[in-house]
Amino acid sequence: MSVAVVGINHRTVPLEVLEPLIVGPPELPKALADLRERPHLEEVVVLSTCMRTEVYAVVNRFHGAMADIREFLAAWSGCPPEAFAGHLYSYFDEAAVSHLFRVACGLDSAALGEPEVLRQVRHAGDVAKREGTSGPVLGAAFRHATLVGKRARTETGIARGTTSLAYAAPALAARHLGGLEGKQALVLGVGEAGEVAARAFAATSGMLPLLLANRARSRAERLASMVAGRAITWDAVPGALAGVDVIACCTAAEAAVLDVASLPPHRRDRALVVIDLAVPRNVGPGVADLAGVTLLDMDDIGAFVSAQLGERRAEVPAVEQIVTEELGRYNSSLAERSVAPLVAALHERAESIWRDELARLENRLGPLSAEQHAAAEQLARRVAAKLVHEPTVNLKAAAGTARGEALAEAFRDIFGLEP
Repeated sequence: MSVAVVGINHRTVPLEVLEPLIVGPPELPKALADLRERPHLEEVVVLSTCMRTEVYAVVNRFHGAMADIREFLAAWSGCPPEAFAGHLYSYFDEAAVSHLFRVACGLDSAALGEPEVLRQVRHAGDVAKREGTSGPVLGAAFRHATLVGKRARTETGIARGTTSLAYAAPALAARHLGGLEGKQALVLGVGEAGEVAARAFAATSGMLPLLLANRARSRAERLASMVAGRAITWDAVPGALAGVDVIACCTAAEAAVLDVASLPPHRRDRALVVIDLAVPRNVGPGVADLAGVTLLDMDDIGAFVSAQLGERRAEVPAVEQIVTEELGRYNSSLAERSVAPLVAALHERAESIWRDELARLENRLGPLSAEQHAAAEQLARRVAAKLVHEPTVNLKAAAGTARGEALAEAFRDIFGLEP
């Protein structure tokens, strides 16, 4: 049996090719059931995000398993295999587990070190366990991957800062305002960019409830209910400008929605951060020159994200070292698990022998008192434990090697154990 992963991601195909292959969370049970019925796949876990779809499997035949997975992907996506087969990547055994560990650490993500992928790895393993498609091999691999991902984020800065443009907005605002505790933000426009920005501010602890404004108020109300914010009408924006500390402009307007005349004169001496996330720009000329106002645009945010990404890249060697170390630990535990049944059989054989001999002793000497029986049993246990201790240690130490295989075979012959 071998562990294999077959996948496709944002690096190997354009998004329009990848999208039909994505398995959404509600669809995972159906996909797992389909794969588990395929003849050459013993255990299966599917890890699918907006940027990747990967099938992890314990396989009994290499070529048959690859064909099973390709056929599944074709049936799932409705695309002929030739549309994506040339873009698939595959890894086996140690390389497959190493790939999983790297994914969990965020080394294989579009945004280096992204934290979300670790949750996705854990979720994929949990769903497969619940659906009964993962077993001892993939279950152990995914549990270990979760530990590796946590260790990478705890011991290195691979996930420090943010590499998302929208999520960089609160971080930059905090830098200019000395923190966001007790501060209030207003998001103008709740399209795609506005929604991401709103979620980013809402996730920042200590801020006052977020204000959301959109020309179609229903969209602002919908988003406000999702982020525990408050929707205001577009007409109410001028009045709200006097009390907020951060303004994120995200509308699709062709002309400026915020200019010098928009800002109340009495607040120009109060610190205000204006973040222009729109293309074309939402903020008119002159706003950046107002006293107490800091204007940040996409260039500023891009530079901030690039700096954060540079810091994360510097952490890659440390994370790679963690992956290498944990892969060694995983392989050691895998080897030990492979001899565990033999070790258990050896100890069961030893116990069977001392129990038989204790019974013979009682037959010869007659019934023993409780104290005598306990003393004899303790002696028998100790002798048996000492006899099997060193062979057990040596077998575990050699597990996974040619010497280990020779020792295992010798154990079976010497002690009469089942193969």
